[in-house]
This record gives sequence, C-alpha cells and structure tokens, in this order.
Amino acid sequence: MKAVLCRRVGPPEALEVADLPDPVPAKGEVVVDIAAAALNFFDTLMIAGKYQLKPEFPFSPAAEFSGTVSAVGPGVSGLKVGDKVCGHTGFGAAREKLAISTARLVTIPPALDLDRAAGLIVTYGTAIHALRERAKLKPGETLAVLGAAGGTGLAAVEIGKIIGARVIACASSKDKLEFCRKHGADEVVDYGKEDLKERLRELTGGKGADVIYDPVGGPYAEPALRATAWEGRYLVIGFAAGEIPKIPLNLPLLKGYDIVGVFWGEASRRNPERLRAEIKDLLAWASEGRLSAHVDAIYPFERAAEAFAAIGARKIKGKVLLKPKV
Repeated sequence: MKAVLCRRVGPPEALEVADLPDPVPAKGEVVVDIAAAALNFFDTLMIAGKYQLKPEFPFSPAAEFSGTVSAVGPGVSGLKVGDKVCGHTGFGAAREKLAISTARLVTIPPALDLDRAAGLIVTYGTAIHALRERAKLKPGETLAVLGAAGGTGLAAVEIGKIIGARVIACASSKDKLEFCRKHGADEVVDYGKEDLKERLRELTGGKGADVIYDPVGGPYAEPALRATAWEGRYLVIGFAAGEIPKIPLNLPLLKGYDIVGVFWGEASRRNPERLRAEIKDLLAWASEGRLSAHVDAIYPFERAAEAFAAIGARKIKGKVLLKPKV
C-alpha cells in the first residue's frame, strides 16, 4: 500500500510517499481502506517536531479519516466488510489502509458522504466539547470565535449557532469573514484592520462576549480577554499564531471570568463514551445539513507537501483532505 511518511523532523517538503506492506487486523481491530484523511493545524507542528505528541519515525500524519472496512479481525462485532466508517487516531491516517481498534470508529450515516465525514471528528469534536462541556454555552449568549474561517473556528461558529448563541466571527481578511457569514455568523470582526477589543465591545454594547473561543493565541489573546464579559469564559484551544501568550492574571480577577483549558485529545481518552455520543451528534447534524463540514481543498498523497504548506500559510477555509487517488 501507499503511505505518506515523515522520516525525520523537517518541513512539508521532507514528506515522501512510500510502499508499505498491507496491514493485518489484530484482535478487536478492522482494516479500513482510506477514502480521505483530513489534516489539522497540529499536523504541521507534528512533522516539525513542535507538537506535544512526538511519534517514532517513520510515521504517517493525519489524525482523522473516513473509509470502508475491508477486513475484520478476531473478536470484532458490530462492524463488517463494506461498512462506511470514520475515525480518529493520534496520527497515521495518510495511507491507503489502516488497521485500527473498533473503539475509534463510528459508522457514517447513509446521507453523509465520505469526504465530509473525514474531517468531522477532531475540529468539530473539539468545538462541541469546548462549547457544550467546558464553557456550558447557553442559548442567547454571545460567542466570539477567533480564527473563525479555519477548521476549528468554522466548527465553533456552526455549533455555536446550533446551541442558540449569537456568534461573532473574528478573522484576518474580508473573504474569510464573508465565508463565516455564509456559515451562520451574525457579526464579523476583521482583526487584520480593526481593533479586536474595541470592536467586540461595540458589538456587545460594552458588555463583552460571554464566551471567547481562541485557537489562535499570539497577539490576539489579550485584546480578546479584555473584551470578555463579567463571569465570561475564555477558551484556550491552541496557538496557531505561534506564540503562547502570557496573560496578566489581574484581568480574570477584575471581571470574574474563567480561563478554561480545552484539551480534546486527553478528554476523549479519559471519557471515550462521551466522545462517541458527541461524534454521533456531529454525524447526525452533518447528515441533516446543520453542519457544513466544509472541504476547502483535496490533494493526492503525492502533493501532501502542498497541502501542509496551504495550512501553514492559513489559506484553508474549513478542511483540507489527502486522498490516495484524486
């Protein structure tokens, strides 16, 4: 089988496509013929050796995927050859075939296509966990989303609307903000041109946002924090800007708000049953058309470096997929 491999720490150009033996399912596993593997921002960090998870070399990137079950190992029940599934793993999905535990798989509803299903679990899983479990976002509250056109940002915009929040999408260009409006954002802030703190205050009548969803960090974190409402919740999702901000702790003291860490990967490991329930909700919403699961670009394995470069340049709206064949 073909696989995208990272053999050493390096730039996307160091990735290569190699031939590997086909996997054989162990007890409790199935083999999935990969239809599409979805990339996330942390994949760019992982191949550069800058992520907390550091796989042994060589490894395949991509933590989520969709495909068709092609072989079933001993002791497996509930799945059979031919079933359409999506799943998640810390890495390893950018290959033609993947042996994986059935605990990491969910059957795809008939109305949902394989491409859209491939990129649902990590970004939308992060957003539903962050907004529903960590922030306890309520209908009628105001949610401000930074990096709103990216994969996790778009997920937060759409899930925020499903919950019933007023959503303010914050991004760095006019076209990204137009994209966010098409996907449900009520208001937008161009923090490439506008003062993020002042604009959020204006849009909330001086109150500030009840919940801030921040996968960006860097120079936008403190202005967003200063535009958080009394007893609001500031969600720390990630640091796509590259810089981990240092927060003045007098800010949460003066406004009584919470700074809430969101580590979806660890939360899903500790509570797999809740994760499966969340994924089923996401798949149902996507199959009903309530979540777009927008796919911005699809690349064949041989052009994996281009896909990574597009993510690193922040050119992607929604998700980018790698496929064995395009």
